[in-house]
Amino acid sequence: MKKERFARLQKSLEQALEHAEGRRHDLRTTVVPAPPRAMKPAEIIRLRRSQHCSQAVFARRLNVSVKLVQAWEQRLRQPRGPALKLLAIAKKHPEVLTIS
Repeated sequence: MKKERFARLQKSLEQALEHAEGRRHDLRTTVVPAPPRAMKPAEIIRLRRSQHCSQAVFARRLNVSVKLVQAWEQRLRQPRGPALKLLAIAKKHPEVLTIS
């Protein structure tokens, strides 16, 4: 490795360490929220019922298949990725499922 690159790398590591130790405040940081925790079937059922929805209507509102909602509620599958995020948002703000 060339001396210049090594020096730049070393300086970057020193800056990172200073920032981690709280001695550097001129660097921008972004706090990313943790992903939503897994939802149990009972939570999904409770959310669906709070919306006064059948499985078919709930599936339509989430833009997923009825079979998928049934699988979640019967513990055959767990919601993951975007579906889990949408369920978590809907749990906090149920009105988002009724916005057209």
